[in-house]
Amino acid sequence: MAGSTEAIDFEALFAAAARVQTFAYAPYSRFRVGAAILGDDGVVYPGCNVENAAYPSGSCAEQGAISAMIAGGGRRIRAILVLGDGDELVTPCGACRQRIREFAAPETPVAIAGPGGIRQMFSLAELLPASFGPDNLRR
Repeated sequence: MAGSTEAIDFEALFAAAARVQTFAYAPYSRFRVGAAILGDDGVVYPGCNVENAAYPSGSCAEQGAISAMIAGGGRRIRAILVLGDGDELVTPCGACRQRIREFAAPETPVAIAGPGGIRQMFSLAELLPASFGPDNLRR
């Protein structure tokens, strides 16, 4: 994985994601996801998935964490951890990869965790290669 993960407390991110995962609103899928972002301001911002009977109207955990970061005054993602249950890796969906890209550099670490801890680390560039982001729109 590209980028440095030094000075990032992934245990704190895991704890925040695990805590908020329990609050996920998932009455339809029963698949609860928690996420936690370390913002550029040093604050950890958690988020959980919130389903809706009209499925496309729900929101992902990553989306909730990004909204919490922006509402809290943070502007850049230093690291993000996504926590899901099951044997398979629960990586951000395509839409969330693009949402993360809006606030994160390609080398930003993305930790993927299960109930037992971190399973795999990626850089955002590994999850979203050759991405379109804010720099594409700067003149």
